[in-house]
Amino acid sequence: MDALPIWMTGLEDEDAAFIKRFVLASGSLKEMAGQYGVSYPTVRLRLDRLIQKIQLSEEAGADPYVALVKRLAVEDKLDFDTAKLLISEYRKAKEA
Repeated sequence: MDALPIWMTGLEDEDAAFIKRFVLASGSLKEMAGQYGVSYPTVRLRLDRLIQKIQLSEEAGADPYVALVKRLAVEDKLDFDTAKLLISEYRKAKEA
């Protein structure tokens, strides 16, 4: 069997379980909301954050610092404006 894609190896178990449920629900966010006992917007937000995590894991090889800052923002450990500022200043410093 082939190795898992990089984007899958970085997922937490609960993220993998969410993806499995999403596929089994044929991509129905309404059904997912019912399964989790939460509102549709809550499931939509969870899916959006999962998409961001996957995108970040694919970018991580390009620049680990930028990927870390973005991941912290996605995980609400760093606010979005601060993340943008850190990345901007980091890129300026690299160009200098």
